[in-house]
Amino acid sequence: MIYAIGDLHLSISVDKPMDVFGDNWTDYMTKIKEAWMAIVTDEDTVLIPGDTCWAISLEEAKEDLAWIDALPGKKIITRGNHDYWWETLTKMNPLFESITFLHNTYTDVGNLAVCGSRGWISPNDESFTEKDEKIYKRECHRLKLSLDKAIADGYKDLLVMLHYPPTNDKKEKSPIQEILEDYGVKEVVYGHLHTKYCWNLSLDGEINNVRYHLVSSDYLRFIPKRIDI
Repeated sequence: MIYAIGDLHLSISVDKPMDVFGDNWTDYMTKIKEAWMAIVTDEDTVLIPGDTCWAISLEEAKEDLAWIDALPGKKIITRGNHDYWWETLTKMNPLFESITFLHNTYTDVGNLAVCGSRGWISPNDESFTEKDEKIYKRECHRLKLSLDKAIADGYKDLLVMLHYPPTNDKKEKSPIQEILEDYGVKEVVYGHLHTKYCWNLSLDGEINNVRYHLVSSDYLRFIPKRIDI
């Protein structure tokens, strides 16, 4: 089975309370652990699309990552906007037996290629600057690179992990959505969004043969979501 849950915002090594986003974040690490232990087995894979913890260095993040490593299943983690501890894959991937870090490339889960890139805020009328446009275009290029690698290696079933939502607050079609559709991506998991107001602006369901899953941990009530492929 494949599950997904993002935005864990672990804070074992950093005192960073999350209750600013609501009372539902009270004792959230216990909620995540209990739900995870109840449904995920060692044969399963859990996708974690970014904002994994509040650490600002890899050394500082190791305690949070060890907490994840101790949970059942294999884990695939991509980078979020708050993952300041993130370093190169060659430094991170040897650290934990059950964790694969994914950045602008892919890894396989059986016959499925899991591709990943951080993404960025989508083009919009209010807050999209020239700097944002430059970053967004770079992220589109990186997403294509990861998909091209998977396809070149013969994979036909494609899942994409993003941190940022694939569209803007008006749900207008974005260049990232066009890439997903052009490449025949089947499933997309992403996070980043907190509070009911933001959730209502998200994509969650099938659009043009691509199924989108918002998997921010609070949106899921801290229960990993099963992704049926």
